[in-house]
Amino acid sequence: MGDVAPRDVVLVVFPDLQGLDLMGPVEVFHDANDEAGRAEYRLRIAATAAGPVTTASGVTLHVPEALADIAGPIDTLMVVGGDGTYGAVVDDELLRQVTRLAAGARRVTSVCSGAFVLARAGLLDGKRATTHWRVCQLLADSFPAVDVQPDPIYVRDGAVWTSAGVTAGMDLALALVEDDLGRDLALAIARRLVLFLRRPANQSQFSAVLGAQLAERDGIRDAQRFTIEHPDRDCSVAALASVALMSERNFARCFTAEVGVTPARYVEQVRVETARRLLEDTDHGVEAIVRASGFGTAETMRRTFVRHLKASPTEYRQRFTAA
Repeated sequence: MGDVAPRDVVLVVFPDLQGLDLMGPVEVFHDANDEAGRAEYRLRIAATAAGPVTTASGVTLHVPEALADIAGPIDTLMVVGGDGTYGAVVDDELLRQVTRLAAGARRVTSVCSGAFVLARAGLLDGKRATTHWRVCQLLADSFPAVDVQPDPIYVRDGAVWTSAGVTAGMDLALALVEDDLGRDLALAIARRLVLFLRRPANQSQFSAVLGAQLAERDGIRDAQRFTIEHPDRDCSVAALASVALMSERNFARCFTAEVGVTPARYVEQVRVETARRLLEDTDHGVEAIVRASGFGTAETMRRTFVRHLKASPTEYRQRFTAA
């Protein structure tokens, strides 16, 4: 079998970019080359002009190429994000070059607020997309033609992929590698970088699991951890107060104050997330998922899914599989 040319990945940067939006995906693609034992990807970092570009944290990068000097077609266009996005969306030359390169790219992607650049170039019109949770509403208000999805950590709509903030760019890059080179190689990279192989795309940017890190009291965190690890067990206020070694009344009051939702609401969030992961990652039947996630009955799970996700469990699985 003859040599195959590496896939050109053009990473678009600008002053005041978020450094991890660039370096996270770069490390994933670099490790893909290393694990494959050949250059599967050729990484090309480019800006409107070659030369030094300083990140928002003050680190200065040397950018080797100007966007105008890159001839298409390319494999993947990736626009990073960061505070500098506010300037990037009014940089006519950057937008012109992004539009040109996107026209000849197999896929177009963004990390974090880089979605604003794609949206400003008209590349997200009529498509589902996401960005950092802090600016999802701003993206929706600024670009009504974009179907902004505030919850997922990344979204794929055809050949356009967008991700949430910072570390979600690594999740996106791993998904791109898995799409190109298969699960085994992506798994090797995930192990090397101590990452999840595939944190589900539809996992909430602010999940109940992440929320378990926010409580101040050890007892509240213990109750959250119990719920996450045992959603199929008794997670009533009485049971969780016992785990927390607190009275029921004090537990309910402190939990709501520290976590921001009632214990019952938190348990429901955990059970929805558990069921979602099982629907996404397994072929278990609905009844098995009902038992594992602690919903009690299929009808209870269905009603809860419709309320949270505007889809039944069956519809959700079909939607995820179709993506």
